[in-house]
Amino acid sequence: MKPISYYSTMIYKDFSPEVLKKIKHCLDQAKKTQAHPVAAFDADGTLWDTDLGEAFFDYLIENKKVDLPPEPWDHYKSLKKKKPEEAYLWLAQICKNFDLTQIQSWATDCVLQLRPPLFEAQKNLIEFFIKEGVQVFIITASVKWAVEPGALLFGLSSDQVIGVETKVINGKISEQQAGSITYRQGKVEALKEKTNGILPFYSSGNSEGDTELLSCATHLAMAVSACRRDDPLFRSENQLFKIAKEKGWMAHRFVEDDN
Repeated sequence: MKPISYYSTMIYKDFSPEVLKKIKHCLDQAKKTQAHPVAAFDADGTLWDTDLGEAFFDYLIENKKVDLPPEPWDHYKSLKKKKPEEAYLWLAQICKNFDLTQIQSWATDCVLQLRPPLFEAQKNLIEFFIKEGVQVFIITASVKWAVEPGALLFGLSSDQVIGVETKVINGKISEQQAGSITYRQGKVEALKEKTNGILPFYSSGNSEGDTELLSCATHLAMAVSACRRDDPLFRSENQLFKIAKEKGWMAHRFVEDDN
């Protein structure tokens, strides 16, 4: 996880007037058939320049909050390499037997300590959508409760966060999977469950794993990116930009490209 100092001098580019005009036009079109259109955003790398799911995992490790294998990061990365869905579910399962309220308190503390750098362009867009009566949802492959405090920074409630979670029984987190694993097509399925089948008029994401989410947008899709070339995630973000170009989606780099 990058230290806070890494972001201290980062300047993120806003959307151009032309892009905002296109988004508004598509919203006007969507409103002709829906009173409250849906907009869907990935979380990590799309709304903020960090990974809140992995940051919370790091927080649990550093503060010895839960029982973990001897080398927790190696265990997680090994699972993720073999089957990402199992890895993302495991990050929820390690919180088993704790009260949900306790885990949510730790997640809030994690975000307060991390102070994640937000993409103001996305924050402003979400505020605009809310004023226009759009139903805004965050769909993340991270654990739902790790992302909820980040959503609050955008004026969104925990009910507007769709992520990986396990069943809560008598107030305590269990190991039993709850709902779809919100990865790739699972993001679309989970969103449809939340909206009673209504697809988003607008979707935004930053990695190849968001391809299906962007593909399901009825009017407009936006690929975003902020990773530098030496970042492990750059390849995935770059691949989504290639897909965006092929499909005619919009694409936006929050940072200036390296020379």
